[in-house]
Amino acid sequence: MDVTQDTLAPELAVARTEPLTPLAFLGRAAAVFGDREAVVYGDMRWSYAELAAHVQSLARALTARIEPGQTVAAILPNVPAMLAAHYAVPLAGGVLTALNPRLTPRELEYILEHAEARVVLADGDVAAEVRGVVEQIGTGAAVAEVVDAAAGHAAPDAGLLTYDALLAEGAEGEDLPWAVADETAPITLNYTSGTTGRPKGVRYTHRSAHQTAVANVITQGYDGATRYLWTLPMFHCNGWTRPWAVTAAAGTHVCLRAVRMDPIWDALDDEGVTHLCGAPIVAAMIIESERAHPVDREIRMAAAGAAPPPSVIAALEGLNITPVHVYGLTETHGPFTICEPQPGWAELDRAARAQVMARQGVAMPMVGQVAVVDMDMNPVPADGRTMGEVVMRGEGVMLGYYKNPEATAEAFRGGWFHSGDLGVMHPDGYIQLRDRAKDIIISGGENISSIEVEGVLHAHPAVTDVAVVGVSDARWGERPVAYLVLDPASGPLDVEALRAHCREHLAGFKVPDRFEVVEEMPRTATGKIRKNELRRS
Repeated sequence: MDVTQDTLAPELAVARTEPLTPLAFLGRAAAVFGDREAVVYGDMRWSYAELAAHVQSLARALTARIEPGQTVAAILPNVPAMLAAHYAVPLAGGVLTALNPRLTPRELEYILEHAEARVVLADGDVAAEVRGVVEQIGTGAAVAEVVDAAAGHAAPDAGLLTYDALLAEGAEGEDLPWAVADETAPITLNYTSGTTGRPKGVRYTHRSAHQTAVANVITQGYDGATRYLWTLPMFHCNGWTRPWAVTAAAGTHVCLRAVRMDPIWDALDDEGVTHLCGAPIVAAMIIESERAHPVDREIRMAAAGAAPPPSVIAALEGLNITPVHVYGLTETHGPFTICEPQPGWAELDRAARAQVMARQGVAMPMVGQVAVVDMDMNPVPADGRTMGEVVMRGEGVMLGYYKNPEATAEAFRGGWFHSGDLGVMHPDGYIQLRDRAKDIIISGGENISSIEVEGVLHAHPAVTDVAVVGVSDARWGERPVAYLVLDPASGPLDVEALRAHCREHLAGFKVPDRFEVVEEMPRTATGKIRKNELRRS
């Protein structure tokens, strides 16, 4: 008998098939652990039953305002409303676009128009600005202001929609099912700066979000006792899928409106935090605080971007915090690889241990495969020396770029997603980055397109040529530095005028730290600027 030829009856096929979606995580947590603490925000506490009820109200309200597949933007810090939006928007059949509140009106205008957002949830600090952007676009999108009393927000003028009023619109009605008919439908649309300087819309599906969330549950060790501190922005790759992963384990989300030393240590001391994620700046805040001391439990901290130097690893471990190095891109739901520790590493001296821990590692379970290939898509020798491009494929890779089939085709040429990062493969199968082929500067966990910054500086009348590069920074990982050729008629460099010009068009974290004047740019024979020389200067 050939067991592969057995034909399933239609009823059996239905009984064995369940489209995958992170929505099921919250449905299960609320049903099984309804009384368990789900969300902490200052003095506020929500159980899983309360979180689910909140999400249902928001989802019912959104179903009256959007059609299936339309976009809802959330321009919020790590407050409970942002967490709720990760469930309520897809529960209503929509696609969530989570955005950084620090983006400028110019940046928001492009993204909100490109995403065709129908509803925008906007933090009270930026709601007035967002309403102006939406009015400028002229799409008629509804803007619901999230009034955060803990942040000192005052209620907006009468007649303006608030988040609480939106919730009230969905207060009554039947609960929506924690399920989807099509697991390949988009669940979120995230924007990231590409080498063209224009943000690209990266689509995740219900299935890919489910699988990568489960992968993070496995690799980070989340369980019902997990108390996850939100130092990583939820607007960054949907918080590396943690809004779904922590809920899948029925752990507790400890929300932080702003990442500051004292609130972090308040949470570490008072909330029993077990896990967190962050860029080098988060580690620096923890270590440099006057309140720093060893905690009474092991805390696991996933760190991306630049690998922690040996001194930082030692300082964190002295506080009973274990750093775990991960690597990925917006196109791979954040981390795709993890530097899985091997048993023998603990016996190495600090320098040797830091060296192996600094590698980008191996693919996480369930997400797919990672490889290092040459220009002909052949794997490079696993010798730790031969460089190639890091490529990925599998569940952890995006659906594609929204409204950009050309860029999608280019990114997936040869049947793999091309990261644009250059690395090596070590004999033990661990990858390590050597250089970045794309001109992206990763600062404090945020992506900065050097070309975007260059475009802004080129628009200044005193600048005739410009190149922006990332330089190593112990606190932020990298920071942008601008090299300029000035028009002789413009006179001496006015640094503050240039800085003000940048702030007018760019989010603050994208403004270069330094402006260096050069007579001419170092260029190749074809006219391309040698940015490697500028980085070394």
